Amino acid sequence: MVLDKDTAKKTAELLLQINAIKLKPENPFTWASGWKSPIYCDNRIILSYPIIRNYIREEMAKQVEALYGKPDVIAGVATGAIGIGMLVAEQLGLPFVYVRPEPKSHGRQNQIEGYLEPDQNVVVIEDLISTGKSSLNAVDALKNSGANIKGMVAIFTYGFEVAAQNFEQQQIELHTLCDYESLIQQASDTQYIREEQLKTLLEWRSNPSDWQS
Repeated sequence: MVLDKDTAKKTAELLLQINAIKLKPENPFTWASGWKSPIYCDNRIILSYPIIRNYIREEMAKQVEALYGKPDVIAGVATGAIGIGMLVAEQLGLPFVYVRPEPKSHGRQNQIEGYLEPDQNVVVIEDLISTGKSSLNAVDALKNSGANIKGMVAIFTYGFEVAAQNFEQQQIELHTLCDYESLIQQASDTQYIREEQLKTLLEWRSNPSDWQS
């Protein structure tokens, strides 16, 4: 759920500006899931642009405070949200931990890196939401450690129905700075994409798992 349309528009503008979002309807990407996609999102590139990363950091911190006050801890989901999660924690003056996809196979076999006490209130930071499975896997690890999950704030979501269902099943509240609709609108308004490309992107969004270019 996007809280502020102006923030969504500005975030979309910035992501397109630095090519964090790549749109290639004529030459689709293949995701790790095997899905063919005319769009690819790599928000980690934000970290290389100080002005833009500061904007994202400040807007995410504002959302965390507006929604949840000040939690005890900010948690980033590895690996994509470690950097931005740490920046948000720094902005809010809060402790930070990050969550691996699975426990390490050596040493202390940690899945959660950093200091986290049971019953602490935690807000999870993500860079990108597709199906939500990896994000919710991190939530499970935090819950298993005794954390109280207040919600999740992410930079961008594709807005898939399967993601909405997954978050609803886990009873986790999700808010994002930007979403697919805002991104495509901005790309269209600024002639970043042509009309026929817009049609392709909208068709893909309606049935991404079975889409063929």
